[in-house]
Amino acid sequence: METNKQTNEISYPMRINRYLALNNYSSRREADSLIEKGVVTINGKKAKIGDKVSETDVVAVNMKVANVAKKYVYFAYNKPRGIVTHSPKDGQRSIAEVTYTADDVFPVGRLDKNSRGLIILSNDGRITDKLLNPEREHEKEYVVTVNKPITNIFLKVMRQGVQLEDFKTRECQVEKKDETTFNIILTEGKKHQIRRMCTALGWEVVDLKRVRIMNIKLGNLGSGQQRKIQGEELETLLKSLGVMI
Repeated sequence: METNKQTNEISYPMRINRYLALNNYSSRREADSLIEKGVVTINGKKAKIGDKVSETDVVAVNMKVANVAKKYVYFAYNKPRGIVTHSPKDGQRSIAEVTYTADDVFPVGRLDKNSRGLIILSNDGRITDKLLNPEREHEKEYVVTVNKPITNIFLKVMRQGVQLEDFKTRECQVEKKDETTFNIILTEGKKHQIRRMCTALGWEVVDLKRVRIMNIKLGNLGSGQQRKIQGEELETLLKSLGVMI
């Protein structure tokens, strides 16, 4: 496949690995692997790590060979409460320790220790920034239980945005499910955001469960279980992220 595609993020000249990452061939780290395997050419010549690309250069990637060399996998995982996403401390267990995946599969994003629900696991570094960058406004849906009855004022302020110490949250969709439980759909993901929003309004979170990331739904997946993301579900996800299948 050949391309001299440009994006607003591109300024020339640039290193070949950055070019491949920006044009959705791979992550920058994976791009070095493609170059080492000899499947990348610049103007018909095999690229070397460190080569730079100008605006008029034609970059080609033999994706048939590349796809054989690297098989991407994607899983939906229902993280139980008490499991940490990354960097476990003494006595803690991480997702990597309790899931049955290859060593190169990692959690895309975070879910704090006391929260539970959907995490995407993958070895595809191309999707990380595209999925987590708040400027892309991808939806993430949660079911939240709080410690006292929900009021109309609570719902109104949560929807309009809550002023926290360092920023005001974006407007979001919030729907009451019962006296103490609500659904919330965010298009940003600051650290402990939902917990901080509730605390700022005088409520405390008792239970927080993520049930959807974009088109990927937790469904009836049991706690601690994982399932493969594939077929139309995967195609929709990657297309929405602008990643080549």
